Amino acid sequence: MTAFAALPLSPALLQGLESLEFADTTPIQAQALPAILDGRDLIAQAPTGSGKTIAFALGLLQRVDPQQIQTQALVLCPTRELADQVGKAIRRLAVGIPNLKLSLLCGGIPLGPQLASLAHAPHVVVGTPGRIQELLRKQALGLAGVRTLVLDEADRMLDMGFEEAIRDIVGKTPKTRQTLLFSATYPEAVRGLGRRMLRDAVEVTVGGESETPAIEQWFYEVDASQKPAALAGLLIEHRPESSVVFCNMRRDTEALVSELMRYGFSPLALHGDMEQRDRDEVLVKFANRSCNVLVASDVAARGLDVKDIGAVINYELPTDPDVYTHRIGRTARAGRSGLALSLCAPPEIPRALALEKLQGVELRWRRAPMAGKQVRNAPQAPMATLQIDAGRTDKLRPGDVMGALTGRAGLPAEAVGKIDVFATRAYVAVARAEADHAVAQLRDGGIKGRKFRVRKI
Repeated sequence: MTAFAALPLSPALLQGLESLEFADTTPIQAQALPAILDGRDLIAQAPTGSGKTIAFALGLLQRVDPQQIQTQALVLCPTRELADQVGKAIRRLAVGIPNLKLSLLCGGIPLGPQLASLAHAPHVVVGTPGRIQELLRKQALGLAGVRTLVLDEADRMLDMGFEEAIRDIVGKTPKTRQTLLFSATYPEAVRGLGRRMLRDAVEVTVGGESETPAIEQWFYEVDASQKPAALAGLLIEHRPESSVVFCNMRRDTEALVSELMRYGFSPLALHGDMEQRDRDEVLVKFANRSCNVLVASDVAARGLDVKDIGAVINYELPTDPDVYTHRIGRTARAGRSGLALSLCAPPEIPRALALEKLQGVELRWRRAPMAGKQVRNAPQAPMATLQIDAGRTDKLRPGDVMGALTGRAGLPAEAVGKIDVFATRAYVAVARAEADHAVAQLRDGGIKGRKFRVRKI
């Protein structure tokens, strides 16, 4: 472990690290940062939650000159959720760099505002390959000044069919750029990408492809028709504070949410067909503990940045063993322990045996607890979310919301949870028992003397 202060970082970046209360490096940061700061190309293999985002964010920000109005760093991510997470991390680190402009350019969002934002070139671009490619075709984005290119979760981008788009984008960046490739797994496709796009790259590995640190894993053989009852039974037996249930197909997420609601749970679905605002609300509610069961597809859950997920449940085993490793790693981020439970119909047993071979240890099997037709003690989320129809454009800050709730509304500070402020709306988590009272008080008393629409969602 190395102290960040011992690294050759600019005072502005040290200020950003201090504001985030980051003092010491994680293993991936300790191994990768010397090469990154030295300007070397890098291939890094590290599990989810290892701190890789901070590593490449520090490297690219160190090389950005805010006085030069051109795009100097490009980060490619497989999904908009991950891109949003990366963009937020870079912004937090750049708090001490004046006039730095970062643009988030992802598909699934109207193109018009993104085109307008590119009238003045951003210093840093974080985006998905498809949308970046589209903006390049429209000549709205220029990459001639890129000094640092980051391929984040390269294995997933290749799995999603982005190789051709990545090649096209990389071909429009200078050959003198620094290229940083990060991947949780290191299959031959990623090795080939690295050979073609990197020069004399330093290779860093933290953990192996099949490493599953401190995760208690259990498998349950049940017929497909019994899976909803078995899932409800597992949620009641283990009562995780929060859990992610993975489905292989996005259409199955909505169907499973309906099944769980019949048992008395209050789950939410997350999949790629949702509108961006709906996806944002689901992620906000899950992160702030207003929802304790998230039913997700793999692509939608990439970049899910929620600490202390109590359990990951595989409603179906994935066909690719590496995807299983990605999934269960979400319940053991940054070395924390976790719980992974997998339901296996008889046709899925060969997939379980493939996992057994990959991990090199015998899988542990149990009889699934089956819930009855009606569950009277389904665990409920401790918080509820209030939506306020005002945001950054209204000069609304988290402190304003906190002050209104703990002031005239009279809520104790411990009854107020996470506050998220977006451009035109804000969300605040409050203790479930206080939610109706908080809505009434905010509607009546307003926030800093201003009245906004407030509702419980």
